[in-house]
Amino acid sequence: MTDPSAPAPDRRPGGRTARVRARVLDAVRAELTEGGHEGLTMEGVATRAGVHRTTVYRRWRDVGGLLADVIDAAGEIDWQPPDTGSLHGDLTALNEEIQESLVVQPSFAVALMAASFHSEQAARAQTKLWADRYAQCEVLVRRAAERGELPSRHTDARSLLIAATAPLYHQLVLLRTEPDPLLPERAAGAAVSAAAAGAFSVRRDDGA
Repeated sequence: MTDPSAPAPDRRPGGRTARVRARVLDAVRAELTEGGHEGLTMEGVATRAGVHRTTVYRRWRDVGGLLADVIDAAGEIDWQPPDTGSLHGDLTALNEEIQESLVVQPSFAVALMAASFHSEQAARAQTKLWADRYAQCEVLVRRAAERGELPSRHTDARSLLIAATAPLYHQLVLLRTEPDPLLPERAAGAAVSAAAAGAFSVRRDDGA
């Protein structure tokens, strides 16, 4: 899924507001990655970005506003789900992206997840981003159903995607285990096998 550490897109090329936003969000990413939530301050971001602190306070109000905008910027990136020709391949590629974002040192993705526990505004933004990305990835399941890889078109795509990606977060974020290069493929394979057996099939009451 989209790496939130990627620079925010400038939707107004040459626009001062867009340039200021890009510099500030780049500074937030750097400050958060280096010092964590505890070290993130409005003054530190303003100094690193080369922007007057009154501008930062006026637009973002507080640290929660900065974090939420960084997350919103991740949602603006033109990211597309993998398309390898098979559900197994797609989920493996998706998991490889996730694992890379979690194991890179320092990991902005992990720092941002930790920071969201300290800001309700950031937590709401992150929940929305995750929901949007899972919705975007549902195309992987639809394509698999069309190819006949799943027993039914009525597969709960969200549940399948969560089952495929959850082991990455469990192992690397919760348990903090050493990265396993085989984990992305293994987790994807387990989810595909479960889906093929009907584990994520949902009952339709409309006669379809």
